[in-house]
Amino acid sequence: MTATVPTAPPVALASPEAARRSRLTGLVRGRDGDPAWARPALLGLLAATGLLYLWDLSASGWGNAFYSAAAQAGSRNWEAFFYGSSDAANSITVDKPPVSLWVMELSVQLFGLSSWSILAPQALMGVATVGVLYLAVRRVAGPGAGLVAGTAMALTPVAVLMFRFNNPDALLVLLFTLAAYALTRAIEKAGWKWLALVGVLIGVAFLTKMLQALLVVPGFALAYLVAAPTTLGRRVLHLLGAGLTLLLSAGWWVAVVELLPDSWRPYIGGSQTNSVWELIWGYNGLGRLTGNETGSVGGGMGWGETGIGRLFTSEIGGQVAWLLPTALALLVGGLIAVGRAPRTDTRRAALIGWGGWLLVTGGVFSLMAGIFHAYYTVALAPPIAALVGIGGGLLWQRRGVLWARIVLAATLAGTVLWSWVLLSRSADFLPWLKWLLLIGGLVAALGLLVVDRAGRAIAASVLAVGLLAGVAGPAAYAVQTAATAHTGSIPSAGPTVAGATGPGGGFRGPGGPPVGGFPGGLAGRFPGTPPGGNGAFPGGAGAAPGAVGGGARGGMGGLLDAADASAEVAAALSEDASSYTWVAAAVGANNAAGYQLATELPVMPVGGFNGSDPSPTLAQFQAYVEGGRIHWFIGGGMGMGSDGGSSSAAEIAAWVADNFAAQTVDGVTLYDLTQPAG
Repeated sequence: MTATVPTAPPVALASPEAARRSRLTGLVRGRDGDPAWARPALLGLLAATGLLYLWDLSASGWGNAFYSAAAQAGSRNWEAFFYGSSDAANSITVDKPPVSLWVMELSVQLFGLSSWSILAPQALMGVATVGVLYLAVRRVAGPGAGLVAGTAMALTPVAVLMFRFNNPDALLVLLFTLAAYALTRAIEKAGWKWLALVGVLIGVAFLTKMLQALLVVPGFALAYLVAAPTTLGRRVLHLLGAGLTLLLSAGWWVAVVELLPDSWRPYIGGSQTNSVWELIWGYNGLGRLTGNETGSVGGGMGWGETGIGRLFTSEIGGQVAWLLPTALALLVGGLIAVGRAPRTDTRRAALIGWGGWLLVTGGVFSLMAGIFHAYYTVALAPPIAALVGIGGGLLWQRRGVLWARIVLAATLAGTVLWSWVLLSRSADFLPWLKWLLLIGGLVAALGLLVVDRAGRAIAASVLAVGLLAGVAGPAAYAVQTAATAHTGSIPSAGPTVAGATGPGGGFRGPGGPPVGGFPGGLAGRFPGTPPGGNGAFPGGAGAAPGAVGGGARGGMGGLLDAADASAEVAAALSEDASSYTWVAAAVGANNAAGYQLATELPVMPVGGFNGSDPSPTLAQFQAYVEGGRIHWFIGGGMGMGSDGGSSSAAEIAAWVADNFAAQTVDGVTLYDLTQPAG
């Protein structure tokens, strides 16, 4: 008798169509264990964020023309690409490292030079930031907390502004958020590879905006040191390894630039000694803290009052501070909620990491005496949003405990009261909104006190009303920001705010400082600059209207805005362009940027961004002219009247005016450097 061995039934192989349907189903339903609404809600959030950030994006034109011109240059010349040069002939770099420019330059190479190819990459970075923030918060506090955090991030007014603009801050924030996600993964299992990735991402952030990238390090390091599930010795060793990866990923470009002879590369913009090292520690480093920034306007410019309340002022509050008190309260409440959890609790670690980011960066922004703009605060948006999501989620889970309900109710009441204050600063902007959110928020806060006795439907309704009241104010500012064109170097989010004047929050037009009021004055420094300076420069007539919220231009004509070159002027500058290295030279990088973008040809920015860099010197400029390398000099440019900077630009402008005849083309003064006067 022969025994039979049972065989398993044959396994049917899934068809390609069935596999595709399975993948689509997984995309919609999300991860195992998530509620059915989680993934559709996330996809809806990302779609809405993309719409908000991309809608009518081209209305802002070149955005910050200073960086747009550099992107145009880098798309034409690989040397300019590598160094981050302002012009394709590599006379001088921008005053930041080049990584953020690389993204725009690759976009321009792929899609051609346009407003969309310049600005769209930042908008997509914004959508990615919201998605990564959701993933990081979800891992420690669940999908509901992740959606709250993602929504708060997407609707932060300054985030809407900067993800629709082309400053380096957009990439900086994305890199920070990616690093926070990698840190979360590293802490879960003491993963040194994930921690090394954190170091790499912060290193790349350093090559985006230099020392600001290091502000997240203390909080991240403390979180790993406290919570990683391994021995103290290994935690320290892992952190040292991450520090090494940070150093290598940040230092390779610096080393290349510093080791090459000066004659082999462009001048390093923002420095007085043609040195990246000086740029790191001076103009973009410690000088920002002390106000002692040689070659810039430094603390004497009046960048707003320093102090612990700076982030809540009229200049800054409406940009980022809507949920800042909420985040701080929920940080404390969240730490209390997990107080007895094991050392390796990932929720506590997340609160430490995000909280350290917020406290250190917010403290530096509050106390720094050097150049400070309101849009810098976009770096605070991710930790604020994450802490609201994580802390709020932890307390909501404990709503059965009286103290948690009291904290939630008090926090919501404080949030809507603070929103009422911020909306009151813009009295003409949706005046009914502040009362609606105040009443709705206070009612929801009272409901939170007794939510433990309510059914699920009522509890969900109370939560929904509270969340809507909390984000209504920033959401209104966010939509207004997206509907407003922004150009120049100092953009601001939201509508016009009473009492917000001065450089700390952007130039505001009438009532703002006149051009002639800069340190040292501008009258007489450059040919064609009248006393006061207003109206003397192509593309501007003094201060732009209402730049802090509602202003289309974020600067002042000829100083922080690009020149508006007409077709007639562009045609004159482009004449016989192939015979010259630079078709023109102009004092100040913003002034030069407008002409470069109009012609798509190299225009030398004499003196760099502030007009105060010794690039070129008068002797070098004279040699360029004698060698027939520059065709035109554009009059009417201006410098900052900086703190200890070079006077080369003024000397060059005076020499040109003394030795070459001026002619006017469509209102612009031009000097033909191939035709000496007399």
